[in-house]
Order: sequence, then structure tokens, then C-alpha cells
Amino acid sequence: MSIPDFQAIMLPLLQLIQDGREHRLRDTVDTLANVFGLTEEERLQLLPSQTQRVFDNRVGWSKTHLLKAGVLESTRRSYFKITERGNDLLRTAPQQVNMNLLKQFPEYMEFLKPSNTGNGTEITAAIPQVNTPQEVMSGAYEEIRRTTALELLTKVKQCPPAFFEKLVVDLLVKMGYGGSLKDAGNATRLTNDGGIDGIIKEDKLGLDVIYIQAKRWDNQPVGRPDVQSFVGALDGQKASKGVFITTSRFGDNVKEYVKNISKKVVLIDGEQLAYYMMDYEIGVAVEYSYIVKKIDHDYFDE
Repeated sequence: MSIPDFQAIMLPLLQLIQDGREHRLRDTVDTLANVFGLTEEERLQLLPSQTQRVFDNRVGWSKTHLLKAGVLESTRRSYFKITERGNDLLRTAPQQVNMNLLKQFPEYMEFLKPSNTGNGTEITAAIPQVNTPQEVMSGAYEEIRRTTALELLTKVKQCPPAFFEKLVVDLLVKMGYGGSLKDAGNATRLTNDGGIDGIIKEDKLGLDVIYIQAKRWDNQPVGRPDVQSFVGALDGQKASKGVFITTSRFGDNVKEYVKNISKKVVLIDGEQLAYYMMDYEIGVAVEYSYIVKKIDHDYFDE
């Protein structure tokens, strides 16, 4: 089955802990995963931010809503138990426990009440009916990244070849290769040497070098013959490492080909190039920055 949303988890969670004893969140997550019959793949599925498992996140938010409604109570860090109110709720044999049902409790309504931040902006604690706040934020963040990457790649394709060469230099230096911008710029000037566009230091000491092929193509895919030509050029230089960068994409059989050769060749297509540019802040600027905070339990345990 698919991963249940956080509201669908509420009733099974209450039923699981109705024995009145303390329960640890980690154990509860594992037991509920078995209750819902989740596969290993579903248990390990991560949020778009890659920071937390989806099911863990949803169980955590289910617990938060039940705590705010007073049907659960925290006993110590990561431990909780059902309250008398929670047992009373189960005695009514509800078909489901969700946000609407919890609205009968004043504490929960207070939790959902819009609050003022003090700067004229109102924030409401009410969240979407299916996704948790982290899922909403992660999904929106990834959508912004995807849209920006597409716009960025379009812009790069419109740049002249010389600018694309500079872009590659800037990116590789930001990633830790080539030493200084001056060294990298000198090293990566187009060589037109047997299919090699440039050479750059692998580290600041220059203990090894990396050979580069850069193709500023629009929609034409880079095929296996193009990459084979580059690998042949590496042989001519007695080189073992290379990076093939394109603003286009690689043909279906290219990635399989580079997996089975003795040399280490990294393929960077247009989409990956755009994401690297964003991650290393090449051609982009920070517009907004949001910091999400959580309780530092260690502070209170001192």
C-alpha cells in the first residue's frame, strides 16, 4: 500500500498505545510501519529535502496533533503515553481520528488559531489535510529549484562559447578543483588537442590533472561515439580521469559505456550542470532564506 497521510496514522497510533504505558517514538514508528504493511522501499522513502523519511515525518506530526489535542502527553524525551482523554476518545469507537474530530478540544482549537508574528504578518498553525509542513516546504522548494534550473539552462545555452568556457572554470574552482581562478583559467583554455577542451588540476597542489570536454549543445544528445572519442583522447595523453560536460543530454547507452571502462569519466548533462550552478552559486543569487528550527532537547536536559 502507499504511505498513509499523517491523519490516517492518528487512530492506529492511539490504538497502539492504549495500554497506558510509556512508548518510545522510534519503536512506535517501526510498529506502525508493520501495521500499515509498508515495504522496505516505502519505509526508506525520503522527503524531497532528503533530510528525513516520509513515514517518520508523518508519524511525528500525527503525534504532535494528538499531543496538542490532549489525547497524548509527553513523559520524557522521545517518550509519550495516552491520556484519560485519549482513552475516552477510543471508547467512542471512532471510525477515524482526524483534525476535524480533534477540534472538539479547546486546546487543539487554540493550536489551530492564527497567530500574529509581531510584524503584521499572520501565521496559522493549520496545515494541509494530507501533507505535513515539511512535505509542503520541501515540495515547494524542489519545484522552485526545478523551475530555476530550467531557466538557468536556457540562459546558458544562449551564451557564446567563450562565456561557457568561463562558466565551466568558475564552477570547477567553486567545486574545489583547479587551485585559483587564474590557474584554472590558464589551464582550461581550449586546446583543440584530440578531443580535449581543457586540462585542470584535481587539487590545489596539482598532484593529478583532469581532462575536460565541454559541449554547449542545444537539444542534440551526446552519443557514445562522442564520448569514445574523448576517452581515446585521454589514452593519447596517458590520462585516467576526465569530465564530459554538456548543456544537452547523454544518449541512453553512454552512461553504461563509461561504467565499463577502466578510466574514470564523469558525465555532467545540462540538468545536472544547472543544479551544480545553483548549489555552488554560479549565475544565481540568494533571493530568500528560511531557517527552520527545532527544540534543542539537550539544553533542557542539562
